[in-house]
Amino acid sequence: MPGKLRITDARLEPIAGRVLAGQRLSADDGLALFQSHDLLAVGWLANHVREKRHGNVTYYNVNRHINPTNVCVAHCKLCAFGRSPDVPGAYTFALDEIYHRAAQGLAEGATEFHIVGGLHPDLPFAYYLDLIRGLKQRFPQVHLKAFTMVEVGYYARISRMSIRDTLLAMKDAGVDSLPGGGAEIFHPRVRKIICDHKVSGQMWLQIARTAHEIGLPSNATMLYGHVETPEERVDHLIQLRGTQDQTHGFVTFIPLAFHPANTGLAHLPGPTGIDDLKTIAVSRLLLDNFDHIKAYWVMLTPRIAQIALQFGANDLDGTVVEEKIYHDAGATTPEHLTRAELERLIRAAGRVPVERDTRYNPVDREKNPFPAKAAASQRTDTFIPETSLTLNI
Repeated sequence: MPGKLRITDARLEPIAGRVLAGQRLSADDGLALFQSHDLLAVGWLANHVREKRHGNVTYYNVNRHINPTNVCVAHCKLCAFGRSPDVPGAYTFALDEIYHRAAQGLAEGATEFHIVGGLHPDLPFAYYLDLIRGLKQRFPQVHLKAFTMVEVGYYARISRMSIRDTLLAMKDAGVDSLPGGGAEIFHPRVRKIICDHKVSGQMWLQIARTAHEIGLPSNATMLYGHVETPEERVDHLIQLRGTQDQTHGFVTFIPLAFHPANTGLAHLPGPTGIDDLKTIAVSRLLLDNFDHIKAYWVMLTPRIAQIALQFGANDLDGTVVEEKIYHDAGATTPEHLTRAELERLIRAAGRVPVERDTRYNPVDREKNPFPAKAAASQRTDTFIPETSLTLNI
Protein backbone atom coordinates (compact mmCIF):
# COMPACT_ATOMS: atom_id res chain seq x y z
CA MET A 1 0.00 0.00 0.00
CA PRO A 2 2.39 2.71 -1.24
CA GLY A 3 2.11 6.43 -0.74
CA LYS A 4 1.57 8.71 2.21
CA LEU A 5 -0.92 8.14 4.96
CA ARG A 6 -4.13 10.06 4.33
CA ILE A 7 -6.69 10.10 7.13
CA THR A 8 -10.31 11.04 6.59
CA ASP A 9 -11.47 9.96 10.08
CA ALA A 10 -10.18 12.33 12.75
CA ARG A 11 -10.45 9.61 15.41
CA LEU A 12 -7.59 7.79 13.73
CA GLU A 13 -5.07 10.62 13.99
CA PRO A 14 -3.92 9.98 17.59
CA ILE A 15 -3.97 6.22 16.91
CA ALA A 16 -1.75 6.71 13.87
CA GLY A 17 0.67 8.69 16.02
CA ARG A 18 0.92 5.84 18.48
CA VAL A 19 1.34 3.23 15.73
CA LEU A 20 4.13 5.20 14.04
CA ALA A 21 5.82 5.69 17.41
CA GLY A 22 5.69 1.96 18.10
CA GLN A 23 3.41 2.33 21.11
CA ARG A 24 0.88 -0.25 22.28
CA LEU A 25 -2.72 0.47 21.38
CA SER A 26 -5.55 0.33 23.91
CA ALA A 27 -8.91 -1.41 23.75
CA ASP A 28 -10.49 1.97 23.00
CA ASP A 29 -8.08 2.36 20.08
CA GLY A 30 -9.08 -1.06 18.80
CA LEU A 31 -12.77 -0.17 18.99
CA ALA A 32 -12.17 3.07 17.10
CA LEU A 33 -10.33 1.13 14.38
CA PHE A 34 -13.21 -1.34 13.99
CA GLN A 35 -15.78 1.47 13.92
CA SER A 36 -13.90 3.63 11.43
CA HIS A 37 -15.00 3.75 7.80
CA ASP A 38 -11.55 4.93 6.72
CA LEU A 39 -10.49 1.45 5.64
CA LEU A 40 -7.51 2.62 3.61
CA ALA A 41 -6.01 4.48 6.56
CA VAL A 42 -6.49 1.48 8.86
CA GLY A 43 -4.94 -0.74 6.19
CA TRP A 44 -2.05 1.66 5.65
CA LEU A 45 -1.20 1.56 9.35
CA ALA A 46 -1.41 -2.23 9.49
CA ASN A 47 0.76 -2.54 6.39
CA HIS A 48 3.31 -0.17 7.95
CA VAL A 49 3.63 -2.50 10.94
CA ARG A 50 3.68 -5.57 8.73
CA GLU A 51 6.46 -4.26 6.48
CA LYS A 52 8.46 -2.98 9.42
CA ARG A 53 8.46 -6.50 10.82
CA HIS A 54 8.51 -8.70 7.70
CA GLY A 55 9.44 -6.48 4.78
CA ASN A 56 7.99 -7.80 1.53
CA VAL A 57 8.02 -11.48 2.50
CA THR A 58 4.84 -13.57 2.58
CA TYR A 59 4.95 -17.10 3.98
CA TYR A 60 3.12 -20.27 3.02
CA ASN A 61 3.63 -23.95 3.77
CA VAL A 62 2.96 -27.37 2.30
CA ASN A 63 0.56 -29.00 4.72
CA ARG A 64 -2.11 -31.66 4.81
CA HIS A 65 -5.34 -31.38 6.80
CA ILE A 66 -6.50 -34.59 8.46
CA ASN A 67 -9.90 -34.78 10.20
CA PRO A 68 -10.08 -38.18 11.94
CA THR A 69 -13.82 -37.96 12.62
CA ASN A 70 -16.73 -35.59 12.12
CA VAL A 71 -18.82 -37.25 14.85
CA CYS A 72 -19.28 -34.69 17.61
CA VAL A 73 -21.31 -34.36 20.79
CA ALA A 74 -21.13 -30.56 20.91
CA HIS A 75 -23.73 -29.66 18.24
CA CYS A 76 -22.58 -26.03 18.08
CA LYS A 77 -24.80 -23.66 16.14
CA LEU A 78 -21.77 -22.26 14.34
CA CYS A 79 -20.73 -25.63 12.90
CA ALA A 80 -21.71 -27.48 9.73
CA PHE A 81 -19.01 -30.14 10.12
CA GLY A 82 -20.09 -32.10 13.20
CA ARG A 83 -22.51 -35.03 12.93
CA SER A 84 -24.38 -37.34 15.25
CA PRO A 85 -22.94 -40.85 14.93
CA ASP A 86 -26.04 -42.35 13.30
CA VAL A 87 -26.73 -39.82 10.53
CA PRO A 88 -25.72 -39.97 6.85
CA GLY A 89 -22.27 -38.53 6.28
CA ALA A 90 -20.92 -39.36 9.74
CA TYR A 91 -17.48 -40.99 9.61
CA THR A 92 -14.61 -42.13 11.79
CA PHE A 93 -11.43 -43.18 10.04
CA ALA A 94 -9.53 -46.31 10.92
CA LEU A 95 -5.95 -45.56 11.88
CA ASP A 96 -4.66 -47.25 8.71
CA GLU A 97 -6.81 -44.90 6.61
CA ILE A 98 -5.31 -41.90 8.40
CA TYR A 99 -1.81 -43.23 7.77
CA HIS A 100 -2.67 -43.69 4.10
CA ARG A 101 -3.82 -40.07 3.81
CA ALA A 102 -0.72 -38.92 5.63
CA ALA A 103 1.46 -40.88 3.21
CA GLN A 104 -0.25 -39.06 0.33
CA GLY A 105 0.63 -35.78 2.01
CA LEU A 106 4.21 -36.94 2.43
CA ALA A 107 4.42 -37.72 -1.30
CA GLU A 108 3.34 -34.12 -1.97
CA GLY A 109 6.17 -32.82 0.21
CA ALA A 110 4.11 -31.91 3.28
CA THR A 111 6.09 -30.62 6.24
CA GLU A 112 3.03 -30.42 8.50
CA PHE A 113 -0.05 -32.50 9.31
CA HIS A 114 -2.88 -30.36 10.69
CA ILE A 115 -5.13 -32.67 12.71
CA VAL A 116 -8.49 -31.66 14.19
CA GLY A 117 -11.87 -33.36 14.42
CA GLY A 118 -15.12 -33.78 16.29
CA LEU A 119 -15.67 -34.69 19.93
CA HIS A 120 -16.59 -38.35 19.41
CA PRO A 121 -18.74 -39.85 22.20
CA ASP A 122 -17.23 -43.36 21.93
CA LEU A 123 -13.57 -42.99 21.00
CA PRO A 124 -11.21 -43.24 24.00
CA PHE A 125 -8.27 -40.91 24.49
CA ALA A 126 -6.04 -43.88 23.60
CA TYR A 127 -7.32 -43.73 19.99
CA TYR A 128 -5.88 -40.23 19.57
CA LEU A 129 -2.60 -41.11 21.26
CA ASP A 130 -2.27 -44.18 19.02
CA LEU A 131 -2.99 -42.00 15.99
CA ILE A 132 -0.20 -39.58 16.92
CA ARG A 133 2.30 -42.31 17.80
CA GLY A 134 1.63 -44.06 14.51
CA LEU A 135 2.11 -40.87 12.51
CA LYS A 136 5.27 -39.92 14.38
CA GLN A 137 6.78 -43.38 13.95
CA ARG A 138 5.96 -43.50 10.24
CA PHE A 139 6.72 -39.87 9.37
CA PRO A 140 9.12 -38.57 12.05
CA GLN A 141 10.19 -35.48 10.11
CA VAL A 142 6.65 -34.15 9.64
CA HIS A 143 5.45 -31.63 12.22
CA LEU A 144 2.26 -32.79 13.96
CA LYS A 145 0.01 -29.83 14.71
CA ALA A 146 -2.82 -31.62 16.42
CA PHE A 147 -5.95 -31.05 18.52
CA THR A 148 -7.51 -27.75 19.50
CA MET A 149 -7.92 -26.51 23.08
CA VAL A 150 -11.54 -27.67 22.84
CA GLU A 151 -10.44 -31.20 21.98
CA VAL A 152 -7.85 -31.17 24.77
CA GLY A 153 -10.53 -30.16 27.27
CA TYR A 154 -12.76 -32.99 26.04
CA TYR A 155 -9.96 -35.58 26.20
CA ALA A 156 -9.17 -34.51 29.77
CA ARG A 157 -12.80 -35.01 30.74
CA ILE A 158 -13.29 -38.43 29.15
CA SER A 159 -9.94 -39.72 30.46
CA ARG A 160 -10.40 -38.15 33.91
CA MET A 161 -6.99 -36.55 33.69
CA SER A 162 -5.87 -33.02 34.41
CA ILE A 163 -5.37 -30.64 31.52
CA ARG A 164 -1.64 -30.67 32.17
CA ASP A 165 -1.39 -34.47 32.21
CA THR A 166 -3.51 -34.69 29.05
CA LEU A 167 -1.19 -32.31 27.25
CA LEU A 168 1.88 -34.13 28.56
CA ALA A 169 0.49 -37.42 27.22
CA MET A 170 -0.10 -35.79 23.84
CA LYS A 171 3.41 -34.37 23.80
CA ASP A 172 4.91 -37.70 24.78
CA ALA A 173 3.00 -39.38 21.94
CA GLY A 174 4.48 -36.94 19.42
CA VAL A 175 2.33 -33.81 19.20
CA ASP A 176 4.60 -30.91 18.25
CA SER A 177 2.17 -27.98 18.50
CA LEU A 178 -1.53 -27.17 18.76
CA PRO A 179 -3.76 -25.43 16.20
CA GLY A 180 -5.74 -22.40 17.30
CA GLY A 181 -9.31 -23.45 16.57
CA GLY A 182 -12.23 -23.34 18.97
CA ALA A 183 -11.43 -19.91 20.37
CA GLU A 184 -14.38 -18.40 18.45
CA ILE A 185 -15.19 -15.30 20.56
CA PHE A 186 -14.25 -15.50 24.23
CA HIS A 187 -17.14 -13.44 25.62
CA PRO A 188 -19.68 -15.63 27.52
CA ARG A 189 -22.66 -13.93 25.85
CA VAL A 190 -21.48 -14.99 22.41
CA ARG A 191 -20.39 -18.51 23.39
CA LYS A 192 -23.79 -19.18 24.93
CA ILE A 193 -25.36 -18.53 21.54
CA ILE A 194 -22.91 -20.09 19.10
CA CYS A 195 -21.04 -22.84 21.00
CA ASP A 196 -22.65 -23.40 24.38
CA HIS A 197 -21.21 -26.92 24.83
CA LYS A 198 -17.58 -26.06 24.17
CA VAL A 199 -15.05 -25.11 26.83
CA SER A 200 -15.42 -21.53 28.03
CA GLY A 201 -13.27 -18.76 26.66
CA GLN A 202 -11.35 -18.63 29.93
CA MET A 203 -10.75 -22.38 29.85
CA TRP A 204 -9.53 -22.11 26.24
CA LEU A 205 -6.97 -19.55 27.38
CA GLN A 206 -5.97 -21.65 30.40
CA ILE A 207 -5.40 -24.71 28.22
CA ALA A 208 -3.27 -22.59 25.88
CA ARG A 209 -1.24 -21.27 28.81
CA THR A 210 -0.68 -24.79 30.11
CA ALA A 211 0.37 -26.03 26.67
CA HIS A 212 2.86 -23.20 26.34
CA GLU A 213 4.24 -23.89 29.83
CA ILE A 214 5.12 -27.49 28.92
CA GLY A 215 6.71 -26.51 25.62
CA LEU A 216 3.82 -26.96 23.18
CA PRO A 217 3.38 -23.77 21.12
CA SER A 218 0.04 -23.07 19.50
CA ASN A 219 -1.81 -20.82 17.13
CA ALA A 220 -4.76 -18.63 18.07
CA THR A 221 -7.93 -17.74 16.19
CA MET A 222 -11.01 -15.54 16.30
CA LEU A 223 -14.23 -16.42 14.49
CA TYR A 224 -15.91 -13.20 13.40
CA GLY A 225 -18.94 -12.12 11.42
CA HIS A 226 -21.82 -13.74 13.33
CA VAL A 227 -23.45 -12.35 16.52
CA GLU A 228 -20.45 -10.65 18.12
CA THR A 229 -20.07 -6.90 18.60
CA PRO A 230 -16.97 -4.84 17.80
CA GLU A 231 -16.40 -4.53 21.57
CA GLU A 232 -16.39 -8.32 21.90
CA ARG A 233 -13.91 -8.68 19.06
CA VAL A 234 -11.60 -6.20 20.77
CA ASP A 235 -11.98 -7.98 24.12
CA HIS A 236 -11.00 -11.24 22.43
CA LEU A 237 -7.88 -9.73 20.89
CA ILE A 238 -6.84 -8.01 24.11
CA GLN A 239 -7.16 -11.28 26.05
CA LEU A 240 -5.00 -13.05 23.48
CA ARG A 241 -2.43 -10.26 23.72
CA GLY A 242 -2.37 -10.53 27.50
CA THR A 243 -1.85 -14.29 27.35
CA GLN A 244 0.95 -13.84 24.83
CA ASP A 245 2.61 -11.35 27.19
CA GLN A 246 2.66 -14.14 29.80
CA THR A 247 3.69 -17.17 27.74
CA HIS A 248 5.07 -16.03 24.36
CA GLY A 249 3.71 -19.35 23.09
CA PHE A 250 1.40 -18.24 20.27
CA VAL A 251 3.03 -18.60 16.85
CA THR A 252 0.37 -17.22 14.51
CA PHE A 253 -2.99 -15.47 14.77
CA ILE A 254 -5.68 -16.44 12.25
CA PRO A 255 -8.90 -14.42 11.94
CA LEU A 256 -11.56 -16.83 10.70
CA ALA A 257 -14.44 -15.51 8.61
CA PHE A 258 -17.74 -17.12 9.61
CA HIS A 259 -19.56 -19.12 6.93
CA PRO A 260 -23.23 -19.40 7.95
CA ALA A 261 -24.48 -21.82 5.28
CA ASN A 262 -25.64 -25.21 6.61
CA THR A 263 -25.22 -24.10 10.24
CA GLY A 264 -27.73 -23.26 12.95
CA LEU A 265 -26.99 -19.61 12.17
CA ALA A 266 -27.77 -19.82 8.46
CA HIS A 267 -30.06 -16.80 8.72
CA LEU A 268 -27.06 -14.53 9.31
CA PRO A 269 -25.43 -12.79 6.34
CA GLY A 270 -21.81 -13.49 7.29
CA PRO A 271 -18.95 -11.00 7.06
CA THR A 272 -18.30 -8.73 4.09
CA GLY A 273 -15.00 -8.14 2.32
CA ILE A 274 -14.66 -4.92 4.31
CA ASP A 275 -15.06 -6.93 7.54
CA ASP A 276 -12.39 -9.35 6.38
CA LEU A 277 -9.80 -6.70 5.55
CA LYS A 278 -10.54 -4.56 8.59
CA THR A 279 -10.29 -7.55 10.93
CA ILE A 280 -6.92 -8.55 9.48
CA ALA A 281 -5.68 -4.97 9.85
CA VAL A 282 -6.94 -4.39 13.39
CA SER A 283 -5.51 -7.75 14.46
CA ARG A 284 -2.09 -6.71 13.20
CA LEU A 285 -2.31 -3.38 15.04
CA LEU A 286 -3.61 -4.68 18.38
CA LEU A 287 -1.60 -7.91 18.54
CA ASP A 288 1.78 -6.24 18.72
CA ASN A 289 3.35 -9.32 20.36
CA PHE A 290 2.27 -11.77 17.61
CA ASP A 291 4.84 -12.14 14.86
CA HIS A 292 2.52 -13.59 12.25
CA ILE A 293 -1.01 -12.77 11.05
CA LYS A 294 -2.49 -15.27 8.62
CA ALA A 295 -4.92 -14.57 5.78
CA TYR A 296 -6.49 -18.03 5.60
CA TRP A 297 -7.32 -18.26 1.90
CA VAL A 298 -9.75 -21.16 2.40
CA MET A 299 -12.18 -18.91 4.28
CA LEU A 300 -11.38 -15.52 2.79
CA THR A 301 -11.13 -16.65 -0.86
CA PRO A 302 -7.77 -16.34 -2.61
CA ARG A 303 -8.72 -12.88 -3.96
CA ILE A 304 -9.45 -11.35 -0.55
CA ALA A 305 -6.41 -13.12 0.91
CA GLN A 306 -4.23 -11.45 -1.71
CA ILE A 307 -5.52 -8.00 -0.76
CA ALA A 308 -5.06 -8.86 2.92
CA LEU A 309 -1.32 -9.06 2.23
CA GLN A 310 -1.48 -5.24 1.97
CA PHE A 311 -3.62 -4.98 5.14
CA GLY A 312 -1.30 -6.55 7.69
CA ALA A 313 -1.21 -10.27 6.83
CA ASN A 314 2.14 -11.93 6.14
CA ASP A 315 1.01 -15.55 5.67
CA LEU A 316 -1.51 -17.30 3.37
CA ASP A 317 -1.52 -20.70 5.15
CA GLY A 318 -0.69 -23.64 2.90
CA THR A 319 -1.67 -26.19 0.30
CA VAL A 320 -4.20 -27.68 2.82
CA VAL A 321 -5.75 -30.56 0.75
CA GLU A 322 -9.18 -31.97 1.67
CA GLU A 323 -10.41 -29.12 3.86
CA LYS A 324 -13.81 -30.23 5.18
CA ILE A 325 -14.82 -28.01 8.09
CA TYR A 326 -15.42 -24.76 6.21
CA HIS A 327 -16.51 -26.39 2.97
CA ASP A 328 -19.30 -28.14 4.87
CA ALA A 329 -20.30 -24.61 5.90
CA GLY A 330 -20.60 -23.46 2.32
CA ALA A 331 -17.09 -22.32 1.42
CA THR A 332 -16.77 -22.25 -2.36
CA THR A 333 -12.99 -21.98 -2.45
CA PRO A 334 -10.85 -24.92 -3.62
CA GLU A 335 -9.85 -27.52 -1.04
CA HIS A 336 -6.31 -27.46 -2.35
CA LEU A 337 -3.82 -25.04 -3.89
CA THR A 338 -0.44 -26.10 -5.24
CA ARG A 339 2.84 -24.50 -4.28
CA ALA A 340 2.94 -22.86 -7.72
CA GLU A 341 -0.56 -21.43 -7.30
CA LEU A 342 0.23 -20.02 -3.86
CA GLU A 343 3.43 -18.44 -5.13
CA ARG A 344 1.57 -16.95 -8.10
CA LEU A 345 -1.01 -15.38 -5.77
CA ILE A 346 1.71 -13.93 -3.55
CA ARG A 347 3.77 -12.53 -6.42
CA ALA A 348 0.66 -11.01 -8.06
CA ALA A 349 0.07 -9.17 -4.78
CA GLY A 350 3.54 -7.64 -5.05
CA ARG A 351 5.03 -9.81 -2.33
CA VAL A 352 7.91 -12.29 -2.20
CA PRO A 353 6.84 -15.90 -1.47
CA VAL A 354 8.82 -17.90 1.08
CA GLU A 355 7.91 -21.48 1.89
CA ARG A 356 8.15 -22.15 5.62
CA ASP A 357 7.78 -24.96 8.08
CA THR A 358 5.38 -24.73 11.02
CA ARG A 359 7.84 -22.66 13.09
CA TYR A 360 8.55 -20.28 10.17
CA ASN A 361 11.93 -21.65 9.25
CA PRO A 362 12.42 -21.31 5.48
CA VAL A 363 12.20 -24.54 3.46
CA ASP A 364 14.79 -24.89 0.69
CA ARG A 365 13.25 -27.06 -2.04
CA GLU A 366 16.32 -26.77 -4.27
CA LYS A 367 18.52 -28.54 -1.75
CA ASN A 368 15.80 -30.99 -0.77
CA PRO A 369 12.73 -30.96 -3.05
CA PHE A 370 10.68 -33.01 -0.56
CA PRO A 371 12.20 -32.54 2.89
CA ALA A 372 9.75 -34.91 4.55
CA LYS A 373 10.38 -37.80 2.16
CA ALA A 374 13.45 -38.87 4.08
CA ALA A 375 11.04 -39.98 6.77
CA ALA A 376 9.62 -42.68 4.50
CA SER A 377 12.78 -44.75 4.77
CA GLN A 378 12.47 -44.62 8.56
CA ARG A 379 8.92 -45.98 8.60
CA THR A 380 8.29 -48.63 11.20
CA ASP A 381 5.98 -51.50 10.32
CA THR A 382 5.98 -52.94 13.82
CA PHE A 383 3.66 -50.36 15.37
CA ILE A 384 0.94 -52.02 17.44
CA PRO A 385 -1.80 -49.64 18.60
CA GLU A 386 -2.76 -49.63 22.24
CA THR A 387 -6.40 -50.01 21.22
CA SER A 388 -7.84 -52.27 18.57
CA LEU A 389 -10.64 -49.77 17.89
CA THR A 390 -10.34 -48.92 14.18
CA LEU A 391 -13.76 -47.75 13.05
CA ASN A 392 -14.52 -46.91 9.47
CA ILE A 393 -18.13 -45.76 9.39
